[in-house]
Amino acid sequence: MKRRDFVKGTALTAIGATLLAPLQSIASGSETHLESEDVAPRSELNDDYSLHFAAIGDWGRNGADHQIHVAKQMGKWTTENPNDFILSLGDNFYPKGVASEHDPLWHYSFENIYTDFSLQWDWYPILGNHDYISDPDAQVRYSKISRRWKMPARYYSKEVDLKGTNGDKVLMIFIDTCPLIPEFHANPQYAPFVENQHPEKQLAWIDETLKNAGPNIKWKMVIGHHPIYTVGPRIKNYDTLACRKVLKDIFDRNKVDVYLSGHDHSLQHLKPEGFTNHFISGAGSEVTPVTAGVAYSKFEASEYGFMYFSIDKSRLNVKTISHEGKVIYETTLSKA
Repeated sequence: MKRRDFVKGTALTAIGATLLAPLQSIASGSETHLESEDVAPRSELNDDYSLHFAAIGDWGRNGADHQIHVAKQMGKWTTENPNDFILSLGDNFYPKGVASEHDPLWHYSFENIYTDFSLQWDWYPILGNHDYISDPDAQVRYSKISRRWKMPARYYSKEVDLKGTNGDKVLMIFIDTCPLIPEFHANPQYAPFVENQHPEKQLAWIDETLKNAGPNIKWKMVIGHHPIYTVGPRIKNYDTLACRKVLKDIFDRNKVDVYLSGHDHSLQHLKPEGFTNHFISGAGSEVTPVTAGVAYSKFEASEYGFMYFSIDKSRLNVKTISHEGKVIYETTLSKA
């Protein structure tokens, strides 16, 4: 699979310079291409999609509290279904991140847990708040030790090919949400590791990377640890509101199709006002309550599990799979 990589806004291989006029090549300015068909047919398991990947967040507990159960089902699912890579949505190591690239937690919480052959493909991680309590850059440095851990910087982006198409791609932007939260800069637990970060530079990079997406980009996805909407315990938390304040306008202005996050330990699909569909997959090893009946929630479950994405140039299918291996929710976003 050919990819183009970007690290902290510096292109390793430059994307096309042609700007995508607002949805001109997608849906003539309407949002109808993001309407979803919930609980799509089970027969789509035998699909003809171009790209497949799993997404799991908030998992690193030495195998405890259902981490092993979720890992087993993720290995079984990716053995029985196509899978190109795995996204790790932050809080990769509880309770306080890793102290170095040689920390024993790499073995106890990662290498010795996700052991199925189907999970030996590339993992693309981001940092969560727990990862910030020790040395967050140790997770970047681990990329030089592990073949499958691919984290070139605290934030980065990739253009991923949609196989079998004429150069169509998915733009994935992996962001670092911790420095975007003002309270973290005053918190002695996080401050030593966020003080040298410049949130305004990251926000400008996110905006510019999205804005410069070429016409071959069929889907825009942003991956970050903190949600900007949730129906979990952090529905009105300072971190949720802080990230929403700085990210929502960027997402709407640049027509981001999907924002994928963790942090709340549940499984959610949310469609608030605006352009973007929001998915939370933060139930890799622990669950917390959710609130039913919130208007913008299309699905919420306080269950252990992960998500599985299948994408082609006109469809984005998401399956939510529990720690028992059951598909408990499925939806398809469609483009004209």
